[in-house]
Amino acid sequence: MKVSPHGYVLVLALSAAVSAGAQTGFPFQDETLHYTVNWPSGLSLGDAALMAHRQGARWDLEMNLDARIPGFPIADRFHSMAGADLCSDEFERSTSHGARKSTEKTTYDYKTGTARRATANGGGSTEFTIPPCARDALAFLYFARREMGQGRVAPAQQIFFGSVYSIRLEYTGAQTITAREQQAVTDRVLVTLRGPASSANFEIFFARDAARTPLLVRVPLSVGTFSLELAR
Repeated sequence: MKVSPHGYVLVLALSAAVSAGAQTGFPFQDETLHYTVNWPSGLSLGDAALMAHRQGARWDLEMNLDARIPGFPIADRFHSMAGADLCSDEFERSTSHGARKSTEKTTYDYKTGTARRATANGGGSTEFTIPPCARDALAFLYFARREMGQGRVAPAQQIFFGSVYSIRLEYTGAQTITAREQQAVTDRVLVTLRGPASSANFEIFFARDAARTPLLVRVPLSVGTFSLELAR
């Protein structure tokens, strides 16, 4: 698919940015990022972590989210194994929202062009057709970071997160935010997500370092805008 024309603006912005110095973080080395999850008021709701570990020619990617809502605890675990090109090999998702719990695993077979999604505890399985390079939601996040590090905006495509979603990124320009109690010039990207039964729009603010570290994510909901802020 055609890359957003804002990608050319991003190239200019990157060329003007201060050199990041030593190349640290993904995709140059293993990485662990910790975030605070905040209420619209700014009070902490919980914690999240993103982890990327290289295993030979593949990437082992994880995301954990723990939120402390009174009477409704949330504990989500996501795990992706992806190749060097960040095409998914397998994706595991375990979610716990109050009393509702779910665990599933999707394996991708590029020889047959199909993927198999199996739900634990007798939930059954389904097979579906996949493109030559399929990406789950977690693998796509790291793919988008790598593309931005090379001066490109990831093209619109389908991602797999239980159901199939269409995702589109739009680079909207430089924006100064407060991150870890300091002012930081970031690149703001608007994300549009469309699925069979739901849709969402949210913002990601990427640092202008070589790893394109996500510093802040803002998710507008009916009760207000929730955020994930990089802690360390």
